[in-house]
Amino acid sequence: MDANLIKQSNFDAIIIGGGACGLMCAVQAGFLGKKTLVIERNNRLGAKILISGGGRCNYTNLHTSAHQFLSGNTHFSKSALSQWTVDDTINFFETYGIYGQEKTLGQLFPTTNKAKDIVDVFSSLCDDLQQKVWLDTEVTSIQKEGDQFIVTYQGNRGKGALRVPKAVIASGGLPVQKLGASDFGLRTGKAFGLNVVKPMPALVPLTITGKDQSWYEQLSGNSIFCRVWNDRISFEENILFTHWGLSGPAVLQISSYWQAGEVFYIDLLPQQRMSDVIAAEKVSNPKKTLLNLLATLFTRKFAEALSGSLPVQKNISSLSKVDAELVEQLVHQFKVKPAGDKGYDKAEVMRGGVDTAELSSKTLEAKKVPGLYFGGECVDVTGWLGGYNFQWAWACGFVIAQQI
Repeated sequence: MDANLIKQSNFDAIIIGGGACGLMCAVQAGFLGKKTLVIERNNRLGAKILISGGGRCNYTNLHTSAHQFLSGNTHFSKSALSQWTVDDTINFFETYGIYGQEKTLGQLFPTTNKAKDIVDVFSSLCDDLQQKVWLDTEVTSIQKEGDQFIVTYQGNRGKGALRVPKAVIASGGLPVQKLGASDFGLRTGKAFGLNVVKPMPALVPLTITGKDQSWYEQLSGNSIFCRVWNDRISFEENILFTHWGLSGPAVLQISSYWQAGEVFYIDLLPQQRMSDVIAAEKVSNPKKTLLNLLATLFTRKFAEALSGSLPVQKNISSLSKVDAELVEQLVHQFKVKPAGDKGYDKAEVMRGGVDTAELSSKTLEAKKVPGLYFGGECVDVTGWLGGYNFQWAWACGFVIAQQI
């Protein structure tokens, strides 16, 4: 670009991305008297916030700790999460009229059930604190000259470039394309010589193909409370059968710990032992069929679907030891081998991203590039389902703001 078209800005930092991390960063910087410019490629702020939690926004989780985050460095998130805690998040939003209600497993939603209220807080504060926001504008490149960054952009303001002392990459990850998902953070990291951990969809539904596909299709719409597990992790929540495979909270959770070609297991009755149930029924209802027993534990449709694998027409009293062991194994170790996942457009978040080894855990500044910061989803820190990724984003925004 012609050097004459590069303008020296009066901003302390340019923040690329008007999502959770970028907005918190702008507001917290404003509280410190710093001037920032938020550049957002969408025509509105907080596009992903607005659709999260079915439009209700699960904005944090009461049980947040480093344990709920997947990363190449399991300790990396501790510093940011200690600098901006769940209590800080709760107090921040309560100050501006957003009060939380716990739905399940520590998940906090606004009492209004409106994600828009979350975004409105940031929009109002950006106005009050005179933090600039450019919508419908895309950053095409970032370069460093001396101790300054040249941020090139194009959009409804035409094309141009600004010179700024610090740059914040809060541009999110690859899910979801219709919401303006971009690999900008990953490309920028690579352009500055930073290692990037291979990105993959996370918190994503899993697909079943081949000979088992029709079995799952017939159960589409059935939801069961289960324990889903592999040799690394386990989750107890609902699963949902779909015409293409499996979804529901427990499956989304395990997907972040699943690799192509691997299997995982489902305990369909995590709070009881099937052997105990059968033993009790042999005493109280020995003539009841296995099918009718299973139908009291699950839906009738699911019980009938097991007829190809279990002797469901036998009376409980007629079940042999081998039969009982077969039932026990299937119920508590239901084996699943997904063919793949539904991809970034159905994923809640991305795993992978800018390698945490490249960043200071205390400041989120790139060690090799002073003045360049990465926060939120584009960093190799991926939270569980349930508000954890928002808490990470708020924390990143706060931490980076202290540095600019």
